[in-house]
Amino acid sequence: MAGRRNDAPAIGIDLGTTYSCVAVWKHNRVEIITNDQGNRTTPSCVAFVESERIIGDGAKNQVAMNPANTIFDSKRLIGRRFSDSKVQEDIKLWPFKVIQGSDDTPKIVVTYKGEKKEFLAEEISSMILGKMKETAEAYLGKVVKDAVITVPAYFNDSQRQATKDAGTIAGLNVIRMINEPTAAAIAYGLDNESDIVGKVNVLVFDLGGGTFDVSIMTIEEGSVFEVKAVAGDTHLGGEDFDKTAEAYFDHCVREFKRRWKHDLTGSQRALGRLRLACEKAKRTLSYTSVTSIDLDFLHEGIDFSMGFTRAKFEELNMDMFSKCIKTLETCLSDAKMKKSCVDQVILVGGSTRIPEVQHMLQEFFDGRDLCKSVNPDEAVAYGAAIMASKVSGGSDKSVQDVVIHDVTPLSLGVDLKGRLFDVVIPRNTPIPASNSKNYITVCDNQSAITIEVYQGERSKSTNNHLLGKFRISGIPPAPIGVSKVMECFDIDANGILTVTASIISTGKTEKLIISNENGRLSKEEIEKMVNDAEKYKLKDQEFKKKAEAHNALDDCIYKMKNKIEEPSVKKSVYNEILQAIKKAIDETAKWLEDNQAASFAELHSKKAHLEFVCKPLF
Repeated sequence: MAGRRNDAPAIGIDLGTTYSCVAVWKHNRVEIITNDQGNRTTPSCVAFVESERIIGDGAKNQVAMNPANTIFDSKRLIGRRFSDSKVQEDIKLWPFKVIQGSDDTPKIVVTYKGEKKEFLAEEISSMILGKMKETAEAYLGKVVKDAVITVPAYFNDSQRQATKDAGTIAGLNVIRMINEPTAAAIAYGLDNESDIVGKVNVLVFDLGGGTFDVSIMTIEEGSVFEVKAVAGDTHLGGEDFDKTAEAYFDHCVREFKRRWKHDLTGSQRALGRLRLACEKAKRTLSYTSVTSIDLDFLHEGIDFSMGFTRAKFEELNMDMFSKCIKTLETCLSDAKMKKSCVDQVILVGGSTRIPEVQHMLQEFFDGRDLCKSVNPDEAVAYGAAIMASKVSGGSDKSVQDVVIHDVTPLSLGVDLKGRLFDVVIPRNTPIPASNSKNYITVCDNQSAITIEVYQGERSKSTNNHLLGKFRISGIPPAPIGVSKVMECFDIDANGILTVTASIISTGKTEKLIISNENGRLSKEEIEKMVNDAEKYKLKDQEFKKKAEAHNALDDCIYKMKNKIEEPSVKKSVYNEILQAIKKAIDETAKWLEDNQAASFAELHSKKAHLEFVCKPLF
């Protein structure tokens, strides 16, 4: 690197599950940078052999010979817990070993230079990012420092932070992280700038190797991008369709044993060759209706051959294809947009080449043509390079004119009395965003409030995800409902949430910054929240109705207790009546304490009865 200047432009990197891509803005246009093998994309793969570490094409090419020490799919582990059910599912399929590290982090175990080594997913991803950095440096002839890295729109904060950490480990200064479908839309917008007049509505359908995003946005004059809604699944993509290859693989193992009475499971080399061939067959079925696996000398000198059809591939994956369309419907609903209002459907990610995926999309959009003008493998890196030039101060006008308005994917709010979830910032709110609400004390002389911050779509706070909690004390003594605390939610352009609580009468404040340490959402939790919000909508409404009735009766009891103690009431109401009213109040309070599971009708009836008995007080 001696003699290289340190004024290299910022680069854009698409860190993919199966393939990665790097690009740069140069000569007033985006250049997709080829690697040392002359390829425009690089396998996201790292291999450890006896004497060296291999990254990219070389690693992928030797996986059949060294399956236990060749790592792929690190993006599926990054920012996740070992105990995550999806991680556990993946571990069963991977030929390499993953163990539980400290704080429930997954660790990848390999043998390297004769020793057992453990790596975090961030470390493996950093190796891939380092390879992309070197690829760019070889092309530019300069040391690259600054980069924009893309992430799935539905990546949570933990996954985003872990990806950023991987960039730092690779020696990169991550100047911005942007969502993959947004980057693809930028690529489309600038490529078609002259054809975009006014505003157009675009839907980016991004089905990659391991993640799936749908993003609906408007593009104005090819340079202003406003995200209306996002939906997705950070654990759905080509690798899941590779489970079809795994089904082929299992079938081949069984068939080999049936035909020749030999068990392949004793030969890691034979299994590695067969798995690679099954993956290739799956890919081939994306453009042909029939293919076959043909392996010479697979095991003990035996040649093996097996045919497969696209029809079988589609049958095995129909549930996942249908899930993609349901996610698309959710995104349209969230954006409050009819499918007829979508002007362009942009395909991104290698898995959008699957004919059945395209067929189902065309059917959904009533036969319209899908936009294939952007390269599905390169569009994300292309958009990232444009953003890298803009953020790093590139002078080109078409780059500087790019403006992005993104959204937060899930509602944010606090827990109220009765475990009610009160939304402060609704999901799909444009970010940066800020909103405040005032909350009152719930008992006399209350001196402190514990604020629990949740994220999700359910009416009951504990059915959502707890992001964090903090306590503000020093509230001046006052009757119930008199003292107020203002709670302010702020989300910055990078999606980081800060919650500030202030006692209005004194100005005292406390602050909570929701960070990686607070354990932000996993993919399963996000997906479950959105699905549960629809599935249990009626159940949630019933809970909310009942909780409000419970709180109303509780407030009524408190109000009547205070009223009966007023001097004017004691003077004007007969003592016998006061005693009867007091007895009714005490009995209702005892009943409420003993019947926490009471129905809405019972609570409503009890409140109406108490108000009737207490009429003489007014």
